[in-house]
Amino acid sequence: MLEREKDRKMVTVLHGCVIITMDGEQRVFRNGGIVIEQDKIKAIGQSVHILAEFSHVADHVTCFAEAGGQHVSGMARAVHLLGLRACLTQSTMDSGHGLPSSWATRTTHDCLQSQKDNYEKHHNTAQGRIRIWFGIRQIMNSTDRLLLDTRDAARQLKTGIHMHVAEIPYENQVVMDVHKINHGTVTYLEKIDFLQNNLLAAHSVWVDNNEISLLSRAGVKVSHCPAAAMRMLGFAPVREMLDAGICVSIGTDGAPSNNRMSIVDEMYLTSLINKGREVYANGTTDPTALPAETILRMVTVNGAKSVLWDDELGSLEVGKKADIVVINPSSWPMVPVHDCISSIVYCMRTENVVSVMCNGLWIMKDKKIINVDEEEVILKAKQASVELLKRAGIKLPTRMNPFLMDLCPRGVGRLFDAEPLTSCKRKRVAVLHGHIHVVALDDATATNHEARG
Repeated sequence: MLEREKDRKMVTVLHGCVIITMDGEQRVFRNGGIVIEQDKIKAIGQSVHILAEFSHVADHVTCFAEAGGQHVSGMARAVHLLGLRACLTQSTMDSGHGLPSSWATRTTHDCLQSQKDNYEKHHNTAQGRIRIWFGIRQIMNSTDRLLLDTRDAARQLKTGIHMHVAEIPYENQVVMDVHKINHGTVTYLEKIDFLQNNLLAAHSVWVDNNEISLLSRAGVKVSHCPAAAMRMLGFAPVREMLDAGICVSIGTDGAPSNNRMSIVDEMYLTSLINKGREVYANGTTDPTALPAETILRMVTVNGAKSVLWDDELGSLEVGKKADIVVINPSSWPMVPVHDCISSIVYCMRTENVVSVMCNGLWIMKDKKIINVDEEEVILKAKQASVELLKRAGIKLPTRMNPFLMDLCPRGVGRLFDAEPLTSCKRKRVAVLHGHIHVVALDDATATNHEARG
């Protein structure tokens, strides 16, 4: 791989790599090459043809290619700094019990105006990498006026709406009780003409066949979050939605219901949960349910469609944005690679991702994030988490091994001190360079048990 300025335009050539384009023909170049000029893909094809035309800027790399709250201003700063691309929303609620005091005082007008302000301030910033959407937290905390005014504002500004839909049975029951309809959220949203093709419906777990038809007819996009589904929500009818022509993509959901926040893990989980659902629903196994090609399409092409950006993203094609993930398949999780698409879905781990390009610029290279000090960010995150726990009054349970706590109630707590040696009063536990050394003596032998901290 080599980068060079040509007529003041940055040109990057990758070749000698496996390229999965995810284009309309599902092309895979086994020995492929790709040329990026500025932020767009200029050429793609077999390496021999790419090198014949662009050999003056070439070297070697092995790659698989995959396109890939409340504090919106803070999120926008982070996206800008890291070089990422994002559709940002403010999670909005104007009714319901248990709202935080700062939210409970907001009127519907306040909720809408703050989102319009975010749009004016941040939409299409960061070299066009940031887009601002409207957000509806969920129907149980939204008045009809908030729903309909949000629909109209998003339509006027030609942007999207992000909303949690049909997450749990209780939600559907509340909607049926309050609005006197025969099913749940999707049925009511269709009744008030809220369903439209710029709506991204997160989860959509508890929907029936009629509601699947309603989602399909309106062109609503669905984000399937398998980890959250398995943890607390239930089995979404993903296969039925895909069969109905609904654009279903894959998401991680938030940290409280996921923890790992890895789209790589979510691909694998999507394959498992939906194969398991087939057994649950039909009483028989079907290992072909949601094949690897479908899942990879869900995180690339369908992901781009879901964020209304498929004219520029989602596949590696000439004229589209140069958003590329470089994968090294030559490590234990992926070796051997018989089928590159199957290996990405079923074998790949996050450690296989070595470099990431967004908008034609490397934002991670050789596993190093380019634009920020990663250790500093992690340290600040740890400090912030401690302060959040204090402010929330949360006391975490003690899970320390009682044996070690009994032996050295204060030494263990200093496990990562800079001091080379910390010993407890009973002289049976020592902390040395991040290790716990437990010395147990009896009449016959002395043993030294080591446990890593």
